[in-house]
Amino acid sequence: MEINIQKRVLEANETQADINRNFFKEQNVFVLNMMSSPGSGKTQLLCRTLTTLLPGVRTGVIVGDVCTRNDADRLEVTRAKVIQINTDQFGGDCHLAAPLILDSAKEIGCEDLDLLIVENIGNLVCPAEFDIGEDEKAVVLSVTEGEDKPLKYPLMFRVADIAILNKIDLLPYLDFDAKLAVDNMKQVHPGLPVFEMSAKTGEGLDPWIEWLKIKVFEKTGR
Repeated sequence: MEINIQKRVLEANETQADINRNFFKEQNVFVLNMMSSPGSGKTQLLCRTLTTLLPGVRTGVIVGDVCTRNDADRLEVTRAKVIQINTDQFGGDCHLAAPLILDSAKEIGCEDLDLLIVENIGNLVCPAEFDIGEDEKAVVLSVTEGEDKPLKYPLMFRVADIAILNKIDLLPYLDFDAKLAVDNMKQVHPGLPVFEMSAKTGEGLDPWIEWLKIKVFEKTGR
């Protein structure tokens, strides 16, 4: 019975995700779903990314968390358009579902955006299972988490279109094998592009920014 219920939930979400996809196509906006475990540095990476992109690339962010708007407050400092979704009112879901995304996208005003980034709830399992109608999925892994995370949570890295290895500025102080971590990602997802960077120092940020700009241009022509 639990399997059947889960199947119905996923099927309903897929239907809504297709509606979202059509909406984003009509709005001519590129949508990126950013996922990671808690503490990967995803919000700090987004703050630096928005500071670099704005105002040339009109960017908005939908922020997902169970509680608080701490991350949204940090991102608003960049002057990007930001909207917060808290899932505690829905039972504390560990992912953002497609219906929530469409409502928030309409509220944020996609007609004025080139790029919409969804900062999904920190979790390496649930967000990978739910299509939200995005164009691309990105997963962030930090060097403080462990090289084996791609092997322990393979679906997340399998569905990702790109991966980011963050906090490389800490490598001199940690017993972490960056090459092994990247190899594990590519074992799960052969050919997966991986950007190694530090959101804190900005090291390695340029290839990531260039990738985003190319994707936005390909989708929007702007």
